Amino acid sequence: MALDFLAGCAGGVAGVLVGHPFDTVKVRLQVQSVDKPQYRGTLHCFKSIIKQESVLGLYKGLGSPLMGLTFINALVFGVQGNTLRALGHDSPLNQFLAGAAAGAIQCVICCPMELAKTRLQLQDTGPGRAYKGSLDCLAQIYGNEGLRGVNRGMVSTLLRETPSFGVYFLTYDVLTRALGCEPGDRLLVPKLLLAGGTSGIVSWLSTYPLDVVKSRLQADGLRGAPRYRGILDCMRQSYRAEGWRVFTRGLASTLLRAFPVNAATFATVTVVLTYARGEEARPEGEAVPAAPAGPALAQPSSL
Repeated sequence: MALDFLAGCAGGVAGVLVGHPFDTVKVRLQVQSVDKPQYRGTLHCFKSIIKQESVLGLYKGLGSPLMGLTFINALVFGVQGNTLRALGHDSPLNQFLAGAAAGAIQCVICCPMELAKTRLQLQDTGPGRAYKGSLDCLAQIYGNEGLRGVNRGMVSTLLRETPSFGVYFLTYDVLTRALGCEPGDRLLVPKLLLAGGTSGIVSWLSTYPLDVVKSRLQADGLRGAPRYRGILDCMRQSYRAEGWRVFTRGLASTLLRAFPVNAATFATVTVVLTYARGEEARPEGEAVPAAPAGPALAQPSSL
């Protein structure tokens, strides 16, 4: 369990490093003004950030997801695995329920982490910036708004994460079964990468409009007076001002991010587990035990 946890953390770090630039673009597109849009699309946003802020501008707010990564992985691994065992057997429905439970619990860390990330991604560069880092951002928010401010967007995060994690684990379980992912298969890693990347895309599509709402609520008041009174008011105002397309803002960069992030995560996890288990000491002359069929892939499905 400790080895799986460490491998998951390493995979999560790889995923964050690969996907954070896409996440920065997604947030910028989601919260820009409809009257005076700063960016014309995903590619223009990428180019503008690099031109104005250098490549480092794409990694604004990176510290926040990296700091919360270990805790999120611990919660997701622990809750998903224990829930699946408590439900009694491995089935598509139980994979969804276990994933949904893991998604709901990890919101305790995910919501403040994404709040800090969003604020840092949107702040101006130079000496006039409001926050020096993730911890400073959360400390200032707590000092000005209290615990409620730190947990701004918690309900929308919960509504997003609970079903999306369920869909992710369900899709991954179905795909790994359909692709015939078995221990010893020379195409096992590519199959796992394909299943993981596809599952990430499907899970994002399932709840993306709520992610737009969450980003707007967490960015509300950063540049001017607060506009929204809650989730429904945010949805209502956004729809009236920009139509239904507002709920797809930043979707292209999100989907571009989803596949490589999950691919990087699963590739790293596989490499770490392979090398770590290969280095385990065994008495001389003792045969390596055969990998069990079926259950051997149960743990990777909890990533």
